[in-house]
Amino acid sequence: MSEATSKPPGAEPGWRHARVALSLPESHGSVAVPVTAGFWRKVLAFSGPGFLVAVGYMDPGNWATDLAGGAKFGYTLLSVIMVSNLMAILLQHLSIKLGVATGRDLAQACRDHYSKPTVWFLYILCEAAIAACDLAEVVGSAIGLQLLFGIPLMWGCVITAFDVMIVLLLQHRGFRYIEALVITLILTIGGCFAVELFVAQPDLGGVFRGFIPRLEILRNSEMLYVAIGILGATVMPHNLYLHSSIIQTRKFAQNPAGKREAIKFGTIDSTFALMFALFINGAILVLAAAAFHGNGHEQVGEIQEAFHLLDGVLGVTFASTLFALALLASGQNSTLTGTLAGQIVMEGFLNIRLRPWLRRLITRAIAIVPALVVIGCFGESKSTQLLLASQVCLSMQLGFACWPLMRFTGEKAKMGEFVNPWWIKLLGWTVTLVIIGLNVKLLLDIAGVTGGN
Repeated sequence: MSEATSKPPGAEPGWRHARVALSLPESHGSVAVPVTAGFWRKVLAFSGPGFLVAVGYMDPGNWATDLAGGAKFGYTLLSVIMVSNLMAILLQHLSIKLGVATGRDLAQACRDHYSKPTVWFLYILCEAAIAACDLAEVVGSAIGLQLLFGIPLMWGCVITAFDVMIVLLLQHRGFRYIEALVITLILTIGGCFAVELFVAQPDLGGVFRGFIPRLEILRNSEMLYVAIGILGATVMPHNLYLHSSIIQTRKFAQNPAGKREAIKFGTIDSTFALMFALFINGAILVLAAAAFHGNGHEQVGEIQEAFHLLDGVLGVTFASTLFALALLASGQNSTLTGTLAGQIVMEGFLNIRLRPWLRRLITRAIAIVPALVVIGCFGESKSTQLLLASQVCLSMQLGFACWPLMRFTGEKAKMGEFVNPWWIKLLGWTVTLVIIGLNVKLLLDIAGVTGGN
């Protein structure tokens, strides 16, 4: 069967091939954008992809770092969550620009630009990142099932494999259905934490002060360690591949004016969604600070421990249930975007397609097997360490996604009039180098802790 192809207008001189396979072909250009509509109707037409991307910024891998930061240091590390979110907004904007301006997703762009050995190297790293993220989703969902229904973690991991059917059903019905489910689950998570914060009654003055960056974070090695962990858990490498593809589900005009409009409204969608992710991550840290910091529970860092303490600390009988429900919704939400990211990466780097159910089962097996092995060999108490390990793996891959994104969006031959201006180049490369540097330090610190033990 022949694949649909696209010819990005004006981009051919900077690319190896003038024609490329459409990114996510079954959904490409499937969501109509009204040409003559007003501002708000176009905002609604472009709304959706940003929320799929935002899911990766509030997945179960973030929970352990946010809980530890709030319990141990109060509201101080809220500034780290805010800075991480601002970095994410910039990187996702550049991902949108690449997809809209060139008609290629980041994986396709890498395949077209780099040599075959480099492409395979980047592909393997990206698959490792997706598997690590999927591992966090599996373990997070399994913990949520255990806390809500008492299901052992081993069986919970197995149950999560069946979410493949939900993804396949929604893909067949239309991309808007996937977006609707994701937004519904995000609102569920937000609603749960809004109630939790109302009950916890955090110090609002302390919350506002927490968003002000402090030099203390850099001077205190223990605080810096947790801060780097928050950064590493926030910015997800596979989201850059995902966003450059799913922005192309919108049927916008393939001319400079249409592309400028798509970048504008795609960035509005992305920024709003990521600000909601900022609320979720901030809420986890604020809840931990209000419930555990200064109450003799400063060492709380595990999700299960927080669950068992919340009802007693807050003096209500439903706080723990809402916490577990939000965790389950977070894990299930992330599996939807993980499915799409896996498909985009495989098709983009290798230019091959597998049946969606087979691709999902392979990805799920890669995530479930390590979870089952660790839990079976070391017990359920190691589940939080498994989440941490998955975030370390993600940290290792991040620079390999940011670097080509900055390179491609900074070349006029590839981007045409949409090439990054000098100030975006300066800001973007600074963010990229900071992320790489901090994540290298995180890995070295973890290696030092492991070696010391």
